[in-house]
Amino acid sequence: MKYISTRGDQTLRGFSEILLEGLAPDGGLYLPVRYPHVDAAMLAAWRGLSYADLAFEILSLYIDDIPAEDLRMLVRKTYTAEVFGSAAIVPLKPLEPGLALEALSNGPTLAFKDMAMQLLGNLFEYELDRRGESLNILGATSGDTGSAAEHAMRGKRGVNVFMLSPHGRMSPFQQAQMFSLQDANIHNLAVEGVFDDCQDIVKAVSNDLAFKRRYRIGTVNSINWARLLAQVVYYFAGYFQATTTNDERVSFTVPSGNFGNVCAGHVARMMGLPIAQLVVATNENNVLEEFFRTGTYRVRGSAETWETSSPSMDISKASNFERFVFDLLGRDGARTQSLFGAALSRDGAFTLSADEFARVAGYGFVAGRSTHADRLATIQATWQAHGVLVDTHTADGLKVAREHRQDGIPMIVLETALPAKFEATITEALGDAVHAPRPAHLADLESRPKRFQVVPADTATVQRYIEAHVIL
Repeated sequence: MKYISTRGDQTLRGFSEILLEGLAPDGGLYLPVRYPHVDAAMLAAWRGLSYADLAFEILSLYIDDIPAEDLRMLVRKTYTAEVFGSAAIVPLKPLEPGLALEALSNGPTLAFKDMAMQLLGNLFEYELDRRGESLNILGATSGDTGSAAEHAMRGKRGVNVFMLSPHGRMSPFQQAQMFSLQDANIHNLAVEGVFDDCQDIVKAVSNDLAFKRRYRIGTVNSINWARLLAQVVYYFAGYFQATTTNDERVSFTVPSGNFGNVCAGHVARMMGLPIAQLVVATNENNVLEEFFRTGTYRVRGSAETWETSSPSMDISKASNFERFVFDLLGRDGARTQSLFGAALSRDGAFTLSADEFARVAGYGFVAGRSTHADRLATIQATWQAHGVLVDTHTADGLKVAREHRQDGIPMIVLETALPAKFEATITEALGDAVHAPRPAHLADLESRPKRFQVVPADTATVQRYIEAHVIL
């Protein structure tokens, strides 16, 4: 399997090469030259596999430059009950007939990002050992990617992590998960801005090819194909748990800001997984909801990016969205470049033609929006009706999922984090009598010593910091 850029560079690259590279040299995102097709016989053979063995079967369709026995070893090392809390790894939690949560947040940092990041850490260490090289990872986080990446990479041989986060815009729990790490290879930079400023810096550094190559810069955000690929697995795992035969369809609702999580669902659907709908749930920062309603993709500036009670979705530039649009446009790299390069740089927005927008329905996407009041109401209703606590982002998903349910088609809502990460909003919704449980080893998290550096939203400043702290 080879990979090409969404912006027209047809140079064929292998998985191990793009694993360490992140963005393509032309600024595009990598996708496979084709999606492998999964037929009914393959679905039947995979039903009943352990999560690790299912991951091996799916990943091996895309990875042919890592020996099969090594890839199997890596996924079995990653997906264990000890790390993820149960043998199922991502068990379904039924709420009512036809509606369930898929539990993705039982990993080390209590967020779905662990599902891919734990594998990515093992892949990085394996590939760097194989090459005898080192890697300096640059990432951006709105709350959960950073802690998942840092916990996956801490202590890894040959890996240094520089993580950018929006200063003061994460929950206290999220900040403490990152800033309390004292490992020498972990560097937290709190950027005076919003998540999109952090993401812009990561892209600017990645597009400075001389700097990127001199300092061996890689990425862990979902612009890295390997991370998105790992997320494809739990769509298949959720499907197998929600169905008994392979001719049934299911729908997934995905709380989304950067479009990575739901883009993995798009890949699964393109492979042939019987997905009826992919429901995109946004918060007040509804760039994606606006697109699926109107055909216009309009990024917001910092002043228009709201600080909400589901902060991991406070994103107004959805990086992974480019992958879907590339497929929507028939894999026309020049047209994708004109939209995401020239049009966004010039106008901060683009609008698909009527013909292009008409194709969206064929990919199963619909979208909806949730507000703070909706989150509170959903948290209250879910607790009162089912005795289940959900976090703010999952509440956004549940609210929008209920608006798009179809008779006879199970709806799976992807749980994005555990409610302990957002205690203030849980208390606002349910009062002081209900407390979100947290693991005992995290009881004193917010009071631990913190190590981080506040920096302006300036690429050159971040590059100077990297230069002073890289490993070569």
